Amino acid sequence: MSYLAEPPVLAVVVSDTTKHLSTRLNTDCARLTTSSGFDGTGGAGGELAEGEIHDVLRNDRRRMVLELLGDAGEPVTTRELSEAIAAREADADPPPRDVRQSVYISLQQTHLPKLAGLGVVDYDENTKEVTPATNASTLGVYMEVVPKYGLAYSEFYGALGVLGVLLVVAARIGVPVVGALSAGTWAVVVFCVVVASAAYQTYEQRSSLVHRLRE
Repeated sequence: MSYLAEPPVLAVVVSDTTKHLSTRLNTDCARLTTSSGFDGTGGAGGELAEGEIHDVLRNDRRRMVLELLGDAGEPVTTRELSEAIAAREADADPPPRDVRQSVYISLQQTHLPKLAGLGVVDYDENTKEVTPATNASTLGVYMEVVPKYGLAYSEFYGALGVLGVLLVVAARIGVPVVGALSAGTWAVVVFCVVVASAAYQTYEQRSSLVHRLRE
């Protein structure tokens, strides 16, 4: 029996590709974090701790606030933010009044004070205007390398590589269901998923990359 002695070439290609992507993303993340001055000390107005960064980015409304501020390039009022976010959530423009009101209240009472306390935005309670603050650039970096669901792209590609190898090996040894397709076919399928995921990641990051080029 020599099922594992000579894995298909495509399986090796998929494994090497995912390992390369994982290493590249981890390196980029470390480089960008260092350049932003992040040292994990935390505290309002100081550099953000990793837990604070993930806590901010885990919430869709806070992520959208940052995206909208980056797109605007100028002060944005709380009402303008609430209308834009409500339109996205309701998939309607103009959005329903109850959705817009719900977003407005949550921004004013919860999200904007939290972001202001962390030094991510400057929030003028008198004019209701919001502008990016010192730590906004740090979060901008993390929004490029950390998806909103909390799984880093490097972890995703690594898991995908492991899955690909397992599928190829299972097909080689004739595991039921999986063995219905050849090892080479599974390798091609996983490789296509890697390519499609990388394309989606690039599409999702297009706005942020454009803003960085403008800077």
